[in-house]
Amino acid sequence: MNLFFQSRVVATRLLLLALVWQLHAAALAQTDPPALAKPVDTAAPVLPVDARNGTAVDTTVDGTTTQRRRNDQPRTPAEPRFDIDLQATPELSDFLLRHLELQRFRTLRDLDANELERLLEAAPKNLRDLLGTLGYFAPVIEISLTPAATSTAPEPAVAESGRGKLGTVTVRVEPGPVTRVASANVYFKGDIATAPGAAEQREAIRRSGTLATGVAFSQADWDRAKTTALRQLTAQRYPAGRIENSLADIDAANQSANLYIELDSGPLVQVGGVRVEGIERYDPTTVERLVRLAGLTPGSDYDLEKLQAAQQRIAESGYFDSVFVYVDPSSDGQAAPVVVQVRESKRKTLVLGVGGSTDKGARLSIEHTHHRVPGIGWRALNKLQLERDDQLASTVWSAPVDERGWRWISSGQVARQLDGFNTTTSQRLRAGQAQDTADLDRSFFLQYDRARAVNSALRSLLPAPAESSVSANYAWTRRRFNDLVFPESGQGLSVELGVGTTLGDARLPFTRAQARWLGYWPISTLSGEPRTAPLGEARPAEEDTGRAGRLALRLQGGALWAKQNAPVPETQLFLTGGDTTVRGYGLRDIGVPQIDGSVSPGRYLAVASLEWQRPVWRNGTRSPWESVVFVDAGAVANMPGDLRPKWGVGAGMRYNSPVGPLQVDLAYGLDSKRLRVHLNVGFSF
Repeated sequence: MNLFFQSRVVATRLLLLALVWQLHAAALAQTDPPALAKPVDTAAPVLPVDARNGTAVDTTVDGTTTQRRRNDQPRTPAEPRFDIDLQATPELSDFLLRHLELQRFRTLRDLDANELERLLEAAPKNLRDLLGTLGYFAPVIEISLTPAATSTAPEPAVAESGRGKLGTVTVRVEPGPVTRVASANVYFKGDIATAPGAAEQREAIRRSGTLATGVAFSQADWDRAKTTALRQLTAQRYPAGRIENSLADIDAANQSANLYIELDSGPLVQVGGVRVEGIERYDPTTVERLVRLAGLTPGSDYDLEKLQAAQQRIAESGYFDSVFVYVDPSSDGQAAPVVVQVRESKRKTLVLGVGGSTDKGARLSIEHTHHRVPGIGWRALNKLQLERDDQLASTVWSAPVDERGWRWISSGQVARQLDGFNTTTSQRLRAGQAQDTADLDRSFFLQYDRARAVNSALRSLLPAPAESSVSANYAWTRRRFNDLVFPESGQGLSVELGVGTTLGDARLPFTRAQARWLGYWPISTLSGEPRTAPLGEARPAEEDTGRAGRLALRLQGGALWAKQNAPVPETQLFLTGGDTTVRGYGLRDIGVPQIDGSVSPGRYLAVASLEWQRPVWRNGTRSPWESVVFVDAGAVANMPGDLRPKWGVGAGMRYNSPVGPLQVDLAYGLDSKRLRVHLNVGFSF
């Protein structure tokens, strides 16, 4: 009985499934098959267009109609419905053709003669508005339409829309005299109007936040003046400042403009305590110190530049992946806290690197960083780097910054470098203090050096004893570039001084000095070449480099003073040549010549380089590419009178990539008589 009952249940289920399937098949039969399955009739006529909603009407075989959006069908670009003949000065023509409203309707497929007539009636007002933005308020404008000649020949526009061209619109523009700025006045409300401490800020806004009298008025420059004034107001003391009123009073009859800006500063904002958000792994005291070192001390006035400096200091500390610093003004007039929002880096990181250069060949590196070593709280950076001719293993330990911005450092390294027949193995230990900022680095340290240089060709003839020394050193670097990643103007200077003594059997004193200097000069600044923006557009932020580019001069010198028989380690002496020194020569190819044809380090160094760096412009826009021509010279000797420069000349390209300038140079060494390719990425000083 149970078996019979179960059989009937199964049969009923199967019957229901079959019925559902039949209903589904019947429903599918009432609809069109998928679009991909339809046969395509290449001889089918063009689908009629419903102009009311811009859809194509498709009539199927069975008489039903479907609609497809017009942009679902590939269509040829629309032909202009009319031509424009603009008669004006070249500069005005470019500007007016870019912004004229008639341009927007030229390719409107359904534009007819009546609609064009309405557009021509509105065109004079549009032209006067455009010319007014350039300071021309009394123009003479004439607009006429020349109908197109009738033609029986089919045109693309006729084939598609059934209509031909409507004719040619002739626009003649006489701009008249330009309006000039007669006066420019800035008025203040709020605390800045009477505060004695804001006098300098008021004068700075008056000087640079408005247009100079006598210059041609333009809407773009007027907008720029207002933006500049507001930016200067909110950059110091008054972050909640705003433009209360502004007016450009135009006297078209006298071609003069009187400008007025009223700024409301609001209350004075002063800095209070520091609130750090998002920190767990590391000591927030370090963040608070960096904020104070940027100048944001309790009771000081709000300063946007100092906020940005604090944010940069914290980001460069290495403890955080992201940093955001801002001031949170309170409504009760109390000091505003400095809020620092951070996202912490991992306590330990491991970085594997693969790279290469024309100087050193392929490179493999491994870096391990521990941001907070247990017990002492210092950061430890361990690195192993393997290259074709150089191998290096190093460790650097650094403490968090103190209240003065200094930190203790200690380091050690073991290196091996191959230069022709010479192989130098060296060890170095260093301990001291350092202070690093965006534009100034300082350090003083004690250093121990030990080096052994072996000449493989003369190994059996000359012994190669190890030479060692200990020295006290001071290093100082100042950077004054307009940009630390893509510099275009400014200069930098680095100086290092050291005094020490050799160790071993002969303990003799020595003094070592080294200096580097780099300067950029925009040629447009040197020659007085004006830098202007396209007509009708606001002048961009001051760009130091124009079409002529810039000159870059690099100088480097070094000297070691000691007795001739002083066994100074070779790592304290000088070699030059390569990608970043004298191009046209290999890495460390310039030194003191030896009898076997190799070179050894010398006690005196002199390097000079002059580059002409010129941006590449395309259609009036500066591209990220630059062309470069250069002359390099370098010399190394054991006596100042023996310095004989070796010259390199060449040309190259730069690409301003997100990680810094990518440098590709082809250089010819006049002494080596060889062409060399030099590759380098990034800028550092």
